[in-house]
Order: sequence, then C-alpha cells, then structure tokens
Amino acid sequence: MVALFQLLALGYTLEAIKWRVAKGRLHPIYRGVYALGRPDLTRKGEWIAAILACAPTAVLSHDSAAARWGIRLERDKGVHVSVAASADRRRRGIVVHRRSALRVADITRRDHIPVTTPIRTLIDLATQLPPGPLEGAINEADKLDLVNPPRLRRALDERRGQPGVGILRAILERSTFVLTESELERRFLPIAARAGLSPPLTQQRVNGFKVDFYWPDLGLIVETDGLRYHRTPQQQSRDHHRDHAHVAAGLTPLRFTHWQVRYDPAHVLRTLSAVMRLRSA
Repeated sequence: MVALFQLLALGYTLEAIKWRVAKGRLHPIYRGVYALGRPDLTRKGEWIAAILACAPTAVLSHDSAAARWGIRLERDKGVHVSVAASADRRRRGIVVHRRSALRVADITRRDHIPVTTPIRTLIDLATQLPPGPLEGAINEADKLDLVNPPRLRRALDERRGQPGVGILRAILERSTFVLTESELERRFLPIAARAGLSPPLTQQRVNGFKVDFYWPDLGLIVETDGLRYHRTPQQQSRDHHRDHAHVAAGLTPLRFTHWQVRYDPAHVLRTLSAVMRLRSA
C-alpha cells in the first residue's frame, strides 16, 4: 500500500505514476492511494489504505482499533479513522472521527499501523456501545494484558470530562463488576449480588484448580458451566474430581449450568441465598 505523497517523495513523477496505473502495477483504492501489484486487500490492507487516504497523521480508532487490538469484532465493514478537526477528508467506506486534539500518549503502533492505545480505544467505544458489550471489551482487554482496572482508573482520572469517561467509570465502580471470562459469568454476577453476596474473587487457584468465583470468608466456590466447555464425559469426570477436592478441604462447591443462569435465574438466586445462610451460620 502506498500513497501519492510517498511516491512523489521517492522521486516518481505524475506521468510515471499514471503509466504504472495504466499497466496494472498500481491499483487505485482511494484518491491518491494505491495497492501494489494486485487490487485485492486484506483487512489490514484496508485499514492502511483508509489511514493513508485521510491524512498523514490519521490513526485507526473506535471499532477498527478494537479489532486491531483483538478486543472486539468490527460491527460493519467501514474503517474507523480519527483525524484532526481541520482535516476535510470524506471517503466511501471510511468513518471519519474529527478531533480537536488527540494526545500523543493516546497513539501507538501495532504491526506498523498507527492506532489509538487500548485505553483510548475503550474510551471511544464507551461513546458507542451499550453497557454489556462495553463490559465485554474491558474484560477482553484485561485477558489480553492490554489494560487492567487500576491503570484504566488512573487514565480516566486524567481525562475527566471527556466523552465516554463517565460511562467507563460507572462500569468499573459498579458493585457487581468483576472481571470475568465469558458472557455467562457476567450474567451470573448480578444474581449473586441480589442473593446478598459480596463481590467474589475471580479466576483464583483453589486446591490446585482455577475456579470461576470464590468467597474465602464463606468457603464458597461457584463454577458456571458453559455449553461449549462442558459436554464430554472426560470433562464431567474432571469437574467431579475438582468438586471432591474442594469438599475434602471443607469448602462448598456449587455448579450452575448455562441454561440455569440464562433462563432460570430464580433457581440460582434461591440456591445461593440458602447456601449463604448456611455458610454464614
């Protein structure tokens, strides 16, 4: 992928560029942006072409930046690019976000592509996504070691008043928010809160096993079994072995299915409430 200004800087004349276009060595993608050799582009090529088409200082942002970091799939085929407010670039297939200022600290490169940092990307997503998908993006960024809650909170403190910051802060400070690894687990947390349980530890190792939720003060462990990971007899046998180890250590392991958490939360609530009363006593 190459832009007109780059070719001119290399010493090519306009006539030489037109000749290469006519011969099929350069393929116009946008005005002043060409693919080399063949016109078919990968998604990475589409991102680079959109950046070159907008401005030399343009960066990948919003949905496209989230996809570049691997924390969220793009919702459509349009490429999201941020440019300075003074830039006036409109291109088909490019969603241009004009900014009065974009801090140097908010821009980095990933595989040579200029892109907003994970924290800046999450703030941008907060202006566009409902709470559930946004919470999922935060979780995914944490799983990929791109950001963690303390660092995200500090960054939000430095950006008070900016669009999206208040929404992210509300999610982080919500009493039921705990980093989890699946949508199933995120559905479980509000049920646990209604049962009177405090926010649990998540993804802890207990008795040699990694558990979904752990309340050390109650000696309570809860596992949420998603359909994808709990189908085979071998997996079920390992689950029984885990539960037996916890019981032998004096803990109470509970296991809820995908169906129960999604479609029968009342059963989950009753069970949690009863066990909490027994363990508290």
